[in-house]
Amino acid sequence: MKDALAKMGRSKLRVAMLSLVGAAIGLAPLAHADEVPLAGASKVAANAGTALAAPELVPLPAKLLRGEGEFVLDATTTLYANNAEARAIAQLLRDELIATQALALPLRSGAPRAHKGEAEPSRYVQLVAEPVAAHADARSKERYTLEITARGIRLSGPPAGLFYGYQSLRQLLPAARSAQALRLPALSIEDQPRFVYRGMHLDVGRHMYPVAFIKRYVDLMAQYKLNTFHWHLTEDQGWRIEIKRYPKLTKIGAQRKETVLGRNIDPYVGDGKPYGGFYTQDEVREVVAYAKARHIMVIPEIEMPGHSLAALAAYPELACTPGPFEVGSNWGVYDDIYCPKEETFKFLENVLDEVVALFPAPYLHIGGDEAPKTRWQSSEVAQAVIRREGLTDEHELQSYFIQRMEKFLHSRGKRIIGWDEILEGGLAPDATVMSWRGEAGGIAAARQGHDVIMTPTQCCYFDYGQGPARHEQWNLGGELSLDKVYGYDPVPKELDAAQARHVLGVQGNVWTEYLKTEAMVEYMVFPRMLALAEVAWTPQGDRDFADFQQRLRGQFPRLDREQVGYRIPAPAGLKDVMQVQGQGAPDEFVQVFELTASVPGATIRYTVDGSEPSDASPAYEGPIELRVPLDQVRSVRTVTVLGNGRRSGVHSAQVQYRSYRAAVAPPTRKSAGLSYRLYEGQFSTLDELEAAAAPVEQGVATSLDLAPYARQSRYGLQYEGLIEVPADGVYRFALQGDDRSALYVDGERVIRNDSYDQTLEGSLPLRRGWHRLRLAWYQRGGGQSLRLRWAAPGQALQDLDAKGAVH
Repeated sequence: MKDALAKMGRSKLRVAMLSLVGAAIGLAPLAHADEVPLAGASKVAANAGTALAAPELVPLPAKLLRGEGEFVLDATTTLYANNAEARAIAQLLRDELIATQALALPLRSGAPRAHKGEAEPSRYVQLVAEPVAAHADARSKERYTLEITARGIRLSGPPAGLFYGYQSLRQLLPAARSAQALRLPALSIEDQPRFVYRGMHLDVGRHMYPVAFIKRYVDLMAQYKLNTFHWHLTEDQGWRIEIKRYPKLTKIGAQRKETVLGRNIDPYVGDGKPYGGFYTQDEVREVVAYAKARHIMVIPEIEMPGHSLAALAAYPELACTPGPFEVGSNWGVYDDIYCPKEETFKFLENVLDEVVALFPAPYLHIGGDEAPKTRWQSSEVAQAVIRREGLTDEHELQSYFIQRMEKFLHSRGKRIIGWDEILEGGLAPDATVMSWRGEAGGIAAARQGHDVIMTPTQCCYFDYGQGPARHEQWNLGGELSLDKVYGYDPVPKELDAAQARHVLGVQGNVWTEYLKTEAMVEYMVFPRMLALAEVAWTPQGDRDFADFQQRLRGQFPRLDREQVGYRIPAPAGLKDVMQVQGQGAPDEFVQVFELTASVPGATIRYTVDGSEPSDASPAYEGPIELRVPLDQVRSVRTVTVLGNGRRSGVHSAQVQYRSYRAAVAPPTRKSAGLSYRLYEGQFSTLDELEAAAAPVEQGVATSLDLAPYARQSRYGLQYEGLIEVPADGVYRFALQGDDRSALYVDGERVIRNDSYDQTLEGSLPLRRGWHRLRLAWYQRGGGQSLRLRWAAPGQALQDLDAKGAVH
């Protein structure tokens, strides 16, 4: 989120576990088995001359072998469990078969055995809980083996692994009640996760949700082998956990007088409706126990020193200024934070003592992000601490604050996790860093020997929209598509092997400024959580997005059965197209779209005239032919309608048929660099910047470095100049700007980036020669950045060299 105006929503995450060790596991093949390539475990595998579709499992197992034949699961099948832990999993399977298939199986102890008159055991499902080796690493504790033959099913592994194997077995069963016998393909799976930390986060400070929904969230995580729930419990806008020693935290801090109405953060407009609530300690224990039974660790987050306005409203004596304070009703970052007084540290120690008693996890998240130093700079108390401790500045004071709390938590047997801002001023010795502002913080921490959890905004923020903002109802302002989540590798290439072992895993974050209901949360989380689950579990080299999309189709009926309100993805085959007119080519281009509904059995309705598709629009029955005149744009728009009547949003694909943009006349006088104009003011949109009056400063820039303008807090820049294109071709541009930015080439808008801290791309066919470039950008507070890259056809993106431009 970064600041109250332009960065509404912040995000975080982090939790750590043990070191990442181990290698891929092997598996002795079954007789006559055919190995299914890992990246294509859902692709067709030949077996005894018959083509059989492999299981649609998510996440994809580390190793899967297909065998001959199948196992028939029916009323003659017996469940066996070797001990109490296996019996608990067997009971889960038994209950599911009763609920979904009306099939009740007997459950017995021990191993399958032949009954009187039988040469060998009759059909069986055997669950074997294995002891955990004394020195087992974290990943091997989650391994499992699943073998299915014509006679039976054997699932084995340590308790956690047995639970994950059960999740795979569930996915082999039909999602809906079957009138036929349940037939499972013969196969063998040997599996364990890539990462020990596989997390999902949920912010309940902005909007909170009932305990029943928290349990549902945990259940859905468990189904896809995620193992850590990061519970964000305190915020400027609400304190959500009961602390018995400090009752005003919930009496005052858990209630706000109103909430900002929609996106009216500046100027502020409130909705006039009081909002509040919190979880009692008994409810917290209930959630923690529920998650533990599903092998999910719950890590609480208690924010400090920033995002603490709700606590200061309850106990103003903990601030650097006298107050009074109100619980935040607007989104963003507030200047009032905990003051580094002795009373503050004692308060936090007392609070954490109660929190530690509720959460058995080895970690506690202390936030540490977005803590403005404004109050500390003018506080004699804070400045006295800086002098007393020999600190350089307020950043080192924050490091002192965090390290002091870390020492206290160590005395209670806990390690801390913090957002990557805790690197500033020096990192606490045993801290784990949750890298959210890109990967830089995680890379720096890993190089220093600290454990890291990756959760960058660009790939892991599930409050970002899932498609273009014009087609999305709820989002923080960015855009994060399903394929971008799936394509993320949490181990940065900049790390060597030893440093990479500090990357414990990955987490998806859900900040809830604009997610008022459980239905909104589910829509934003699914199906992106399934993509993240595969990122966290499956070996990097075995992942393939096209294959994942195919397997994902098999998951939607299961989500429908559980009434999960997921976002219905766009049909496969619906993609933007740019065609450039070649020499002698006609003045009309024909594009053919062949579409497949993302959800099995769904109907696609479409339009090609630019109108919104409706129930009266034609249903897709075959290829759509779209004719596009030269230098014009046409689009296909679709909605997907499920069998239960639920509809997707509008999805669209644009087809451009372009001629090359001609080069402009070569400049007669060449002065290196881009000209710039600096405008002071608080801009709400790019249109306001474009219409700005006279600049307060202008000159020449030989780079896009914003440091020369850092004295400004709210300002805008416009750069202009000519760039030289070396050859005819379609050139790609990538623009990242925090807060807002736009790129124009020869007067045509190529990119308009209305999301902060995101990179958007655009393309344009350009003739060899000079082309006019204009770049607009503005800042409204908080972090600031600007980066423009471009690439010739077939080349990698490179930063635009402003020195190579002329004006």
